[in-house]
Amino acid sequence: MAQKKIIMIAWVCGILASVVVLSCVLTAVSRSPSFSWTANMLSDLGDSTKPAISGNGADSMFNSGLIIGGVLLLVFAVGRLVVGGVLQRLGTIILLLGAIALAGIGVFTQSEGDIHIYVAGAFFGLSALSFFLIGVGLILAKFKKFGLLTVVMGLLVGIPWVLVSVYTGWAIPETLSAGVIFIWVVFEGVRLCISK
Repeated sequence: MAQKKIIMIAWVCGILASVVVLSCVLTAVSRSPSFSWTANMLSDLGDSTKPAISGNGADSMFNSGLIIGGVLLLVFAVGRLVVGGVLQRLGTIILLLGAIALAGIGVFTQSEGDIHIYVAGAFFGLSALSFFLIGVGLILAKFKKFGLLTVVMGLLVGIPWVLVSVYTGWAIPETLSAGVIFIWVVFEGVRLCISK
């Protein structure tokens, strides 16, 4: 009984991760003196060397939201390891690595150099790959509709990056991709909680 409660708490952490990250990012945007959706990256909000964008506490709000959200997503992924077959578990391990990368975005801000780009790219890339593996695993386990939705959402994580050439900043594709990731995490958290 206690183990089931712990697992349920882990699944709820996925829902909380989504709320924390999206709330903190939007709060950071509202606090920023000069953030532009078309000219900036979201990560500009967390770079204290750019006070015109990251001022008024936007940097602390942004970075702490990503770190806390990454930890909560990590707990969700650990809790998700108890469900599904081999492909779903492999996908969940990759999602777990993506959660570490998400926290890394808040730890290694843009001012840290290339490592920031690596952890940000890892978050989006690992999330998309994890959705594909989890989705195929769900389809094979007879959860065809949600499995197909999961595969499609994995593809949708990558589609906004086509927009990068349209804008000078990356904030819009970053937000769209992250939105897809966190919508899926909420769906999956709710689905798992309801199924138990």
